[in-house]
Amino acid sequence: MKERVIQADACVAEGAAWLCKTDARFAQALAGLPPLPLRRKPDGFAELLSAIVSQQVSVASAKAIWGRLQTAGMIHPHTVAAASADDLRALGLSRQKAHYAHALATAQIDYDALRAMPACDVIKTLTAVPGIGAWTAEIYVMFSLGRADVFAPGDLALQEAARLIFDLPDRPKEKDLRVMAQAWSPWRSVAARIMWAYYKEHKQREGIR
Repeated sequence: MKERVIQADACVAEGAAWLCKTDARFAQALAGLPPLPLRRKPDGFAELLSAIVSQQVSVASAKAIWGRLQTAGMIHPHTVAAASADDLRALGLSRQKAHYAHALATAQIDYDALRAMPACDVIKTLTAVPGIGAWTAEIYVMFSLGRADVFAPGDLALQEAARLIFDLPDRPKEKDLRVMAQAWSPWRSVAARIMWAYYKEHKQREGIR
């Protein structure tokens, strides 16, 4: 079965309506929030590199580093592959992320082919590249490929939002949140959008770039 792709705001609205009908706590979470963002992004090398940049840093720091990479033209496989680790570190990447950037630039991923692959196979392909873990691959599949039924349970903002929305005693661990999210299929990507929006509203800071 071909996987549903979120292409417009109407798709997000459809998913949100389904989730609210399925679990009233989503309806309560949505009350008073601004319209959910589409969050579709282009696919390809630059977006995946951007996801690596965003790993384990604040949204503000990620934006600043990405801006420097863009200004330096370091958003293409050939320029990143040709740059030294020191060049990349001077733009704000850690030594480890500079290594990851080189690994991605030389991985020869067929980004066009990813568009037709099942989400699980895309994630398997991407996580074979050093520095791309499940979170990075899931974010890419969610936003760059637009898949409607993908979740990122390792995301700290989603974990905290789950604690608040579902009145949990503690922030759920990744494996526990992954199990919880199964109940939100086939709209897990929209559930994530609701939870990020709720996190932003109640924590007064962005949970995702």
